[in-house]
Amino acid sequence: MSMPGTMYPTTKPEERTDTRTERQPPYAIILHNDDVNTMEFVVGVLRKVFSFTVEKCVQLMLEAHEKNRCVVWVGALELAELKADQILSCGPDPDRKRDGAEPLRVTVEPTA
Repeated sequence: MSMPGTMYPTTKPEERTDTRTERQPPYAIILHNDDVNTMEFVVGVLRKVFSFTVEKCVQLMLEAHEKNRCVVWVGALELAELKADQILSCGPDPDRKRDGAEPLRVTVEPTA
C-alpha cells in the first residue's frame, strides 16, 4: 500500500559514451645530412639516443649522407620531440667545433 503523495525516485537509463581512445598519427624523426660533424660522431649520437646497434646507426648515417635525409625513428609526437631534443642536447662534434660544427640537424614530421 502506498501513501498518497509519496514519490518514488525514477532512474534514467545510463547514457553510453564512446570511451575509445583516438590514436594520434605517427611522427618521424628525420636526420639531415651534415658535412661537418664526423661520421663517428653521428653514429655515437644515434647509439646514445636510440640504443641502436652500430650496424643500424652506420646504415642510417650513410642513408642520410647519400640521400640528404633519412627517417631514424617513428612513433608518438611527444616521444619524437623528446628524442629530437636529446639529439640536439648532444651538441656538435667536439673535434669539429672549430670547423663550425653545430648539433645534428633533425626535424620531427608527421608520417601521413
